[in-house]
Amino acid sequence: MSGEAMYIASVVGTYWVVSISMVYLNKLLMSDGLSIPAPLFVTWYQCVFTVLICWTAGLCGQRARSSSATQYTPVSVNDNGGVSAPANPPKPSFFAQFPKAEYVMVQAKQIFPLSCVFVGMITFNNLCLRHVEVSFYNVARSLTIVFNVFFSRIFLGIPTSCKTMVCLGIVISGFVMGTHGELNFSLIGTVSGILSSLFVSLNSIFTKKVLPVVDDNHWKLTFYNNVNATFLFIPLIIYFEGDVLMQSQERLTSAAFWSAMSVAGFFGFSIGIVTVLQIKATSPLTHNISGTAKAAVQSLMAFYLWGNDWTVLGVLGIFTVLGGSLLYTFVRMSENAQNVQNAPPPQQEMSSKV
Repeated sequence: MSGEAMYIASVVGTYWVVSISMVYLNKLLMSDGLSIPAPLFVTWYQCVFTVLICWTAGLCGQRARSSSATQYTPVSVNDNGGVSAPANPPKPSFFAQFPKAEYVMVQAKQIFPLSCVFVGMITFNNLCLRHVEVSFYNVARSLTIVFNVFFSRIFLGIPTSCKTMVCLGIVISGFVMGTHGELNFSLIGTVSGILSSLFVSLNSIFTKKVLPVVDDNHWKLTFYNNVNATFLFIPLIIYFEGDVLMQSQERLTSAAFWSAMSVAGFFGFSIGIVTVLQIKATSPLTHNISGTAKAAVQSLMAFYLWGNDWTVLGVLGIFTVLGGSLLYTFVRMSENAQNVQNAPPPQQEMSSKV
């Protein structure tokens, strides 16, 4: 196996490990065995932990950029007396991609609507994970592409093709089958999954709108989003989970609890890094295929690791949802490529000679 193939395999494998581990660990934290029945507090801590990582990575990035700017690069002189560029220029540090973490109030206010959507997205995601089985988790959150198409039609005016409608029909059919085939069905968890899908779709739309505010830097946006979220969660925690926290003093002093919380926060931050790495190492299409295959393995592993009960209809619902999602990816890629091909060529301005 070539070095490039080994690198791609390692990146894809890392994405799978980090993504599956993050879901399983969050499921543990959302359960009453290891954690406390306070999903808002758990989510708030993960936001705080992400802010600390962004701040630390920003400091490391600032040092990496300053050191690379002053780093001496030897040059060679050729036989003609000219200076030639180095054969192997130094590669930028990994941390050079992280900007300095600064909280500017003007920018924070512009990002605040997105932060509200972000809070809804991660809150309902964790509530869904708390109330449903891990094997049913992907089915409960499978309607994201349905909301994507709907909001793209309503807010952006993007037309919907017949092929796309067929894909959405397959996904909705899989959702219905998975719901009817789930033995330990939870209405709260399923509704939370639907709301999570709704907010995921809104999050993507709002993200495109506010990215220019932070110079199209997604790490800056991550920092602002999580800082805003830490403040937005506080009144919700006090109102909904204040009594629970007061009654969980013993668990709140447990080293195992805080270790699990911190590891989950680290995985939550790392998933953004490995996602970017996988897209760069492969392609957006391959990334979606990898994510679909990962979701299938994650659901099947849950039957064994978590002892989830399964039915033929439930398993069929899982694969129908994943198959419809994968087919939607191919359709969108094909339609985007066709739109680019059919786009009129840019007109060249005629320059007149005087």
